[in-house]
Amino acid sequence: MDGTEEKPKDLIRFTNEKLSVDEVSQSVISPSCGALSLFVGTTRNNFEGKKVISLEYEAYVPMAEAEIRKICDNIREKWAVRHIAVHHRLGLVPVTEPSVIIAISSAHRAESLEAVKYSIDTLKATVPVWKKEIYEEESSWKGNKECFWTKSD
Repeated sequence: MDGTEEKPKDLIRFTNEKLSVDEVSQSVISPSCGALSLFVGTTRNNFEGKKVISLEYEAYVPMAEAEIRKICDNIREKWAVRHIAVHHRLGLVPVTEPSVIIAISSAHRAESLEAVKYSIDTLKATVPVWKKEIYEEESSWKGNKECFWTKSD
């Protein structure tokens, strides 16, 4: 760093407010970075032949934030990235709206692309966030198939 470059930052946010792709991506831009990679997970309108109206998310936020900090630490050990932002929506998320946005900046594309894939895969496997699918005629709490606590030996 030449003294003018900002310190790397990890921006973690859980909110009931609508997420903004622009806001999240802008938060990780850096003059030293030529790559900004994004993952945007949105609510789709169907699951196993049922019409989905919305999703509802709950989290134990202190634990969820701690788990995401671990993910950020692991990313920084594996890849040369500048900034990491992970925003997750809580409450009701209508069809087509983002539930989670992850943005990572790096000097080159390979690092940020690999780090984004790692972060969403690890988030779904380790972070205590629960999802309820609300269908046209019923609702159902779902565990992520990646979650370590849902696997049986």
